Amino acid sequence: MLYYSRHGNVARMAREIARGIEQVDGCQARLRTVPAVSAVCEAVADAVPDQGPPYATHEDLAACAGLALGSPTRFGNMAAALKYFLDGTSDLWLSGVLLGKPAAVFTSTASLHGGQETTLVSMMLPLIHHGMLLLGLPYSEPELMTTTTGGTPYGASHLAGIRADLGLSDAEKHLCLALGRRLARTARALHAGRAQDSA
Repeated sequence: MLYYSRHGNVARMAREIARGIEQVDGCQARLRTVPAVSAVCEAVADAVPDQGPPYATHEDLAACAGLALGSPTRFGNMAAALKYFLDGTSDLWLSGVLLGKPAAVFTSTASLHGGQETTLVSMMLPLIHHGMLLLGLPYSEPELMTTTTGGTPYGASHLAGIRADLGLSDAEKHLCLALGRRLARTARALHAGRAQDSA
């Protein structure tokens, strides 16, 4: 699980998705984040953040069986900090280490129509280039039809409010859990299939 969170809402979503992953037998979530990008010059962050999960490395991505990628929206796009990290993963692209692994995306916005779906699609693009298999949320999840907060077929989403102070709604929590379970079950099935093919 790799995410960037400015006000903590994407981090809360990440923890719910991680709970969903860990509801699947044999699956474990590993949370990783990225440092903020300096607007002034190239900045060097401490190797370990003051709080929260460690910063992601390329080795973390290479070792994952599946990837959940999360970011707040920035004018309908992923945050610069996450894009900066992804822009530096050409070594992983060259090695093909992410080929065929499942991936899902999630986001949080200040307003209901603040670019949730375009942000989710923006995060999908580098994953497609890495050859990952994208998973959304199917309409078999009834909350997609009834939610008045976040939730899209492209991935989990959250309406945080203009002051970023709205907690996750019950529907948003359910959809985060569902996305985590779907990602974990897919990763487990793909891993079992590869093991069978190599036997």
